Amino acid sequence: MTETGALGEQIHSQSLWHTLGIEQAWEFCKRKPLGAIGAFIMIVMVVLALLADFVTAIDPVTTNADKTLQAPNSVYWMGTDYLGRDIYSRIIFGTRISLTVGILATLFGGLSGLAIGLVSGYMLGWMDLVVQRFMDVFQALPRLVLALVMSAALGPSIQNVVIAIAVPLIPIIARVVRSSTLAVRELPFVEAARAAGMAEWRIALIHVLPNTLAPFIVLVTAQLGAAILVEASLSFLGLGVPEPHPSWGRMLSESAAEYAQQAPWLVIFPGLAISAAVFGTNLLGDALRDELDPRLKQ
Repeated sequence: MTETGALGEQIHSQSLWHTLGIEQAWEFCKRKPLGAIGAFIMIVMVVLALLADFVTAIDPVTTNADKTLQAPNSVYWMGTDYLGRDIYSRIIFGTRISLTVGILATLFGGLSGLAIGLVSGYMLGWMDLVVQRFMDVFQALPRLVLALVMSAALGPSIQNVVIAIAVPLIPIIARVVRSSTLAVRELPFVEAARAAGMAEWRIALIHVLPNTLAPFIVLVTAQLGAAILVEASLSFLGLGVPEPHPSWGRMLSESAAEYAQQAPWLVIFPGLAISAAVFGTNLLGDALRDELDPRLKQ
């Protein structure tokens, strides 16, 4: 191979790595090792959720009266519960439920809060006043309490749990986006666009919105762990994901009172799953905040 051909192949290889984002990912891992650990935990959970049907061959809802409360062994890696259901299988499929509910609730609440915060912060006037008073009403109650009230009113189902978790998230996102919008709308490039005759809605979407995405992404990532924790809390109280869907929170509720001492694995493994999910999202959210928040860079 000629020198020119070798150089061209090297440049092509470097451009391919750059296009795939591998170089940026490696630099991120070196700068933020804890954030990389959080990202790794979340990637593993997403893979397990997507491949749950292949990761375990045991049906998570099938009961077996002859295999109740078995300790972890070569067949049932995490033991069985009081109905003879495989804990490992229920943990894996519970990952799918928890991530689905958490991601959908975070996206729904985050995008709704993004739109409300952008409109409120950019338009100001009476619209901002009315919107912020509604946000005050939603934030008057703690997030978990509001989720409990909404879940009890709507009834137990996956869709209703997503709504109950997403609605209390809207004012949190809206306040942050509004604050960023208020700062960006006064910058010189926005004034220049307005002086050039650009429509207000175009200024908001093209110039203001992109500059509010960094704090939005950081907050949404951090709130994903909180959404997973709220879902587990609702399921623990019997107001979350209904049967027959396996849920980490309901697994704790079913076993904590009666079987915690007799079969501690019923509490340990669901608790570790919840802790790992929240821990991973928090580590990743903190790393993204350090990377994307310009105030911390300054």
